[in-house]
Amino acid sequence: PGYPRAVSATASPRPRRSTTSPSTRERKAPPILVRLLRNGIEESVHRGDIVEADATGRLIRVLGDPDRLVTLRSSVKPFGAIALLEAGGVEAFDLASDEIAILASSHSGEDIHVRTLQAIYRRSGVSQAALACGSEGSPLDPLTAARLARDGEKAGPVRHMCSGQHSVSLLLARLNGWSQDDYWQPEHPSQVAYRSAVARAYGTTPERLRTAIDGCGVETFAFPLREVARAYAFLADPSAVGSGDARSAVAEPLARIRDAMLASPEMIGGRHDRLDTSVMKAAPGRLVSKSGMEALRGMAILPGTRVGTQYADASGMALKIEDGDGFDRGTWAASVEALRQAGILDGQAMRVLSRYQRPTLLDPQGRVVAEAVAAFELAPVGELIS
Repeated sequence: PGYPRAVSATASPRPRRSTTSPSTRERKAPPILVRLLRNGIEESVHRGDIVEADATGRLIRVLGDPDRLVTLRSSVKPFGAIALLEAGGVEAFDLASDEIAILASSHSGEDIHVRTLQAIYRRSGVSQAALACGSEGSPLDPLTAARLARDGEKAGPVRHMCSGQHSVSLLLARLNGWSQDDYWQPEHPSQVAYRSAVARAYGTTPERLRTAIDGCGVETFAFPLREVARAYAFLADPSAVGSGDARSAVAEPLARIRDAMLASPEMIGGRHDRLDTSVMKAAPGRLVSKSGMEALRGMAILPGTRVGTQYADASGMALKIEDGDGFDRGTWAASVEALRQAGILDGQAMRVLSRYQRPTLLDPQGRVVAEAVAAFELAPVGELIS
């Protein structure tokens, strides 16, 4: 009762282009997705938008604004990695499944991630000193950070969450004999290839992409949430698009990236409190989850039987928390609840993910003093009230 519910006025069944730029047009306040409660008192709220779509762009579930323009940030990584696979990088550098996965990751900078990347560098002849992603905020894993601080060791760029993404460009440069010193510049051939891969995965052209600079120094790209959801549905089942669809040209490498991510969820995030990894392990083989900064998450839901329903085709879900969610609690709670309502998670999976479903705040004595509670209804478009 009182939960926000989507309305069909925003839920047209096919992708459409707004006549007004989504970044400048007047937007209504998004619905409340998560409430922070302290002894029953609403202390703050997290608003946001959620879209679920299939690979054609048909909307399945909508709450809020499906045309909300978002920068992909790290959620672009599975699609950009296509560039290296297309160039023959897997064969040239003998990349194993976990090594493909880390190229699409926002890893925690744990030793397992460093060892995986360094193994790639040794075989390829790339120097990790060439990484231009910086090391700010690295490593994300608090246990690793504490150990490095204890030992007086400073984290290098290889522990940065985006070092896998940057490695795609370095490996492309190595493979093609391009300069590695300026691989991060937008005009560098490796960035041109990365941009082309993203454009084709999204069914557009590089010239039409709307770009910005990510926190790690390379380009990122902006799309409406409905198109993010559509792209993640494509990631979930690349074979779902027909030969007449331009995206079919990248279906094979994208399927290899999806399978690598499914097989090595620890490479995508980390082993401690990383929702992308935890949700993929809780529902093995069922979905790929990939977050981006400022509280964006893309989720590729593979074909299969959903809770309480029969078999369903692949879909993609895109979720954006309005305030950027600096504490993760809003994104965690909303993501898990959205997957539950879509029939992906139940029973044991929900028990495993309980700390994400209702994140808690503790006082110095370890008592629970507040919790973030998801508070929305993500109804199928066909059930929405006009």
